[in-house]
Amino acid sequence: MDKAKSPHRENISTRRDALKTFGGAGLAGMLVSSAWAQATPPAATTGTPPNVLTNPPRQWGMDAPPTKYPDDDIIIIDNDFRSALLGITQIRRVWTGANWAEGPAWCSQGQYLVFSDVQASTQYRYLWDTKQVSVFRRPSFNSNGNAFDFQGRQLSTQDFFRRVVRWEHDGSMTVIADKFEGKQLNSPNDLVAHPDGSIWFTDPPYGTNLSEGRPDIAGGPSNPDGVFNLDLGTEGLAVANVKRELPNGIYRWDPTGRIDLVINEDQLKDPNGLCFTKDYKTLLVCSTGRGPGDKHDGGPRTIFAFDVNGNKAANGRQFIDMQVDGLKLGPDGVRVDTAGRIWCSAGGPLGYAGVLCYDSKAKLLGSLRLPENCANLAFGGPKRNFLFMTASQSLYVVQLQVQGAGPG
Repeated sequence: MDKAKSPHRENISTRRDALKTFGGAGLAGMLVSSAWAQATPPAATTGTPPNVLTNPPRQWGMDAPPTKYPDDDIIIIDNDFRSALLGITQIRRVWTGANWAEGPAWCSQGQYLVFSDVQASTQYRYLWDTKQVSVFRRPSFNSNGNAFDFQGRQLSTQDFFRRVVRWEHDGSMTVIADKFEGKQLNSPNDLVAHPDGSIWFTDPPYGTNLSEGRPDIAGGPSNPDGVFNLDLGTEGLAVANVKRELPNGIYRWDPTGRIDLVINEDQLKDPNGLCFTKDYKTLLVCSTGRGPGDKHDGGPRTIFAFDVNGNKAANGRQFIDMQVDGLKLGPDGVRVDTAGRIWCSAGGPLGYAGVLCYDSKAKLLGSLRLPENCANLAFGGPKRNFLFMTASQSLYVVQLQVQGAGPG
């Protein structure tokens, strides 16, 4: 990427761009500003708005100083990105305090966002009306991914029990999947609902470690030397001691209860976040690093695309290489909007960590810079035009000129 299009550059730097962004209101403001500038002594200097790269860096949270519009951490790399942006908005941190925030999903019926703190075994809820975050479920049994199906029921993956569950409208819980062909799943990570009633989910081994789930029994891939006491923290729980039995995989759960392996480890290693394109003809999957017990070097940290035909996925190919300015960034979660743009979380150095946006042909359009590595993301709000981002310890949100595709 050439220097002029570096994601570190200010996103609107000319008077013409500012007028395009703000329209007549911006013109009036600029005229007032011009008059003020003419009356200002020549010694006056122009300030630099703080962002993630300035020294001192931008502050975040409710008590932080306001950020000017447009937000300097919303980076335009390609002009096509402008149509997705609202000039009079900013990236906001609305909550912090997690160990590892993950799995945001929007509930349209309840008008709230649910997300996980995997390591703290807690689900939180962000209420739209009050903008407050509170504990939703504790313990969550190290829930990671969350989603809502087309009937408005919450779906969750539970690393501790290595399973997928569904929360019914009456508050009861149904176990959707915990085994395949009689063997225990590894640790279902992320999941997405299909209009045909099926649920597709990834099953890497990341949740078989001590901090994010439950290790194997002694001799298992995540506990080869038997150093972990599996009885600690399980008091009162009916939990079986198990060990990893399956390779990485992506599964499809059918409403009949049937579970099919749709993408195997030879096709894609260490599957993580996933989503369908807006027409449900393509499945996008993040392939990430080596997990506990893997007998290979792990995934290439890229995003793959698979053609979907009924209960089959085929023609897997690398779709997004996650290279920006010569740097290799790490994907985790992925979503699409109704215009076909692809939004994915990115882990990397400060100035590159956050969210990347691509068009439907994998052209990089822009980025949202965050002061933390982003794990996952989801569209929400009454109009589905707010992007929520779970990033390490915090929850961030930004208003956009796009709407998310599919249910929450």
